[in-house]
Amino acid sequence: MSTSPLNIPSCDLEDDAPTGRSLYRKLTWRLAPFLGLCFFAAFLDRVNVGIAKLQMLDSLGFSETVYGLGAGLFFVGYILFEVPSNLILEKVGARFWIARIMVTWGVLSGLTMFVKTPGQFYLVRFLLGVAEAGFLPGALLYLTYWFPDARRGRIVALFMVGLPLSSLIGAPLSGWILSIFDGVHGLRGWQWLFGLEAMPSVLLGVLVYIFLPKTHQGARFLSATELARLKRDIGIDREEKKEHRLAQAFANPKVWVVGYLDLCVLLCFYSISFWMPTMLRDAGARNAIEIGALMAIPNGLAVVMVLLTGISSDRFRERRWHVAVPLLCSAFGLIASAFFPGSVAAIVILLSMANAGAAAAMPVIWALPSTFLRGTAAAAGIAFACSIANLGGFASTYFLGWLKDRTHSVGAGVITFGVCLLLGCVLALAMPKRVVNR
Repeated sequence: MSTSPLNIPSCDLEDDAPTGRSLYRKLTWRLAPFLGLCFFAAFLDRVNVGIAKLQMLDSLGFSETVYGLGAGLFFVGYILFEVPSNLILEKVGARFWIARIMVTWGVLSGLTMFVKTPGQFYLVRFLLGVAEAGFLPGALLYLTYWFPDARRGRIVALFMVGLPLSSLIGAPLSGWILSIFDGVHGLRGWQWLFGLEAMPSVLLGVLVYIFLPKTHQGARFLSATELARLKRDIGIDREEKKEHRLAQAFANPKVWVVGYLDLCVLLCFYSISFWMPTMLRDAGARNAIEIGALMAIPNGLAVVMVLLTGISSDRFRERRWHVAVPLLCSAFGLIASAFFPGSVAAIVILLSMANAGAAAAMPVIWALPSTFLRGTAAAAGIAFACSIANLGGFASTYFLGWLKDRTHSVGAGVITFGVCLLLGCVLALAMPKRVVNR
């Protein structure tokens, strides 16, 4: 998909507010829910191993360290192929490449039901990361082709609401599958879990290729006036930013800061997604269905906070405090949860605060790169920041697994991650206000 400057029609649309409302309402409903549903499927296939673990470890004889390393190897594959995948997407187009990503990750996620050894578990998780690499940065890049900076916070929030929704709906669903399907046709519940939850990803991948508009010109649902308005709005954004070379994506310190900020978010998210089921079981939760239901609470709150923060950030044209304050709440929730390991109620309340804070910060963080990058550097910069961030995914899985095998607790780990989030608050406020507050 080309990122060359758009030709802006010489039509007077400056004060045509009804056209703008009609245009962005139409684009929002056409793109955001569908891409959000795809993100829902992606995240569900990424983290359902946290619920599957409740049966899988005993069934296969895996240790906590084996589980943590296997869950974490997803992020190694993801990090290695993130930037190349997004550069390919820019060349071949979002519709084809996102469809390819979804079909291959769905197939690989389904194959997890057949693993029997640690080596097989490691391999399929690594390949799942390779397959999914590029989806999130690719979708974020694609949205920059359709929405200007001033509207980016809320549209990214609508897209990213798929992440907490995947746990809000997916956790109880996964717990139900784990219990109800256990033993059906000679398969364990965890095997049915991977097989059944992989199917939507494959189906959505096919629908992406059919449904997703390839370019502005291919958007037949837009009128000529709306198309002209869209080209004008996107063109104004691009004229305000210089074209950037690929190397600048890696050299720009703001890209590194965005990567670290999302690393903080993922440290929190994955600590909760991969380890909250274990924490609840150790605190006395009775079965997989109850654990799945309890995990819906933090994610229900997160859904609300994602939407509210994205809208508020756009309304006030403010990004820094909309990142720093949620990360502060998240840090408090993580650190405090370490001091109540035996209380189901305390774990749910504190991790709900942590999860909601991380979710609230995420869409605002991902509205930042397009404020200071464009062209090929935007594609590479978003992907590179994602790669940095996903180091948090590896740390929150392998490190906590290793720690639990040795101390029988994840308390020290979540305190460490909370301190990392406090540093993220400082870095968010250090971002240049005149650049990022668009």
